[in-house]
Amino acid sequence: MPSSMPSSPNSRSPLSLRLTGAHVLRDGEMQARSVSLEDGVISKGALPEVDLTGYLILPGIIDLHGDAFERHIAPRPTAPFPIATGLAGTDRDAAANGVTTAYLAQSWSWEGGLRGPDYASDLLAGLDAYLPHALIDLRAQIRCETHTVDTKERLLAVVQKHRVGYVVFNNHLDEAVMLAEKRPADIAIWARKAGRTPEDHMALVHATMAQKPRVPRYLCRLAEEFDRMGVVYGSHDDPDANTREHFSMIGAKICEFPTSVAAAEAARAVGDPVLMGAPNVVRGGSQAGNVSAQHLVRLQRCNALVSDYYYPALSQAAFRLVDEGIMTLPAAWDMISRNPADILRLTDRGRIDAGRRADLTVIHAETRVVEATFSAGRLAYLGGEAAARFLRVAGQVVASAA
Repeated sequence: MPSSMPSSPNSRSPLSLRLTGAHVLRDGEMQARSVSLEDGVISKGALPEVDLTGYLILPGIIDLHGDAFERHIAPRPTAPFPIATGLAGTDRDAAANGVTTAYLAQSWSWEGGLRGPDYASDLLAGLDAYLPHALIDLRAQIRCETHTVDTKERLLAVVQKHRVGYVVFNNHLDEAVMLAEKRPADIAIWARKAGRTPEDHMALVHATMAQKPRVPRYLCRLAEEFDRMGVVYGSHDDPDANTREHFSMIGAKICEFPTSVAAAEAARAVGDPVLMGAPNVVRGGSQAGNVSAQHLVRLQRCNALVSDYYYPALSQAAFRLVDEGIMTLPAAWDMISRNPADILRLTDRGRIDAGRRADLTVIHAETRVVEATFSAGRLAYLGGEAAARFLRVAGQVVASAA
């Protein structure tokens, strides 16, 4: 079950067009050349032309970790909407921000509620049902809490049934203990989201912590099964080098959101890719007080950026790295397209090359606003001046056919 398994196609036909006049990221540099797309892939055909002078054409953004879908499904903790409604909103949000492949980071946690196995199963079933209507390639990532030791068979069955290609391990128990001691108001919020009192929540935390002796064997058995199934896996929020080394040794090679330079250094030492949040780059630091993503980029200890909780931050982070003189645009864009494709073994995307998926992000060069998004050659989003240019060509095609 490789992670590059394609999503179900939707019913809209891919467009056959030649995009001219723009600057295109190709072969590692910005080039003044055209891009043709036909039958859902990059081609070389002579096709109806759309003049995109003044625009940048970049490989579609690949987001390996995003939980913005949670706020589309439950804008307020006590006001949830149907999963299908939330997925439709997430789909449009991602497409409007240039994302063509999006992994939805769903928790598999002892916490229960919207983060528990029951809800994860419902979300994955809802995603399967929604995929034929999706604008972009929506996929699932499971964030598996390390102390969910009694759910192994259920988790593996869910991963197989719903073709989940990406899992990360994380452990938020220590965080809960710290919050209870230093920021009890935060624990109260956390408990309320799970439908508990703070006292009941902390009782569950301590009961779950008692599972610690069983955790190493649980994770190793999951790792063995993931290897057999072709699932890519990693860890999330590694606090130190020892934690990263531990996960790396069992095959969890992807290092998501390390909270310290030491953890990122340990990942780098053994060749494990490091993922950081794009909002961290755009805002100039971590909202949780952890290591700065921009600092890790400067140290060459970060391989890719993800949306975390905010899709607009992806393209904004790339341009922020350019404006800060840290990277060229091709190198910065690789952080949200080519590198994520390589990390998740998505060999059909992340570059604008003949035969690859026609996943494109079209950005106004002056305003840096995303004005068109193509996913497998299908127009997932269109706005601004680009919309007027595409509509002119559509009118010409209709007139000539008449």
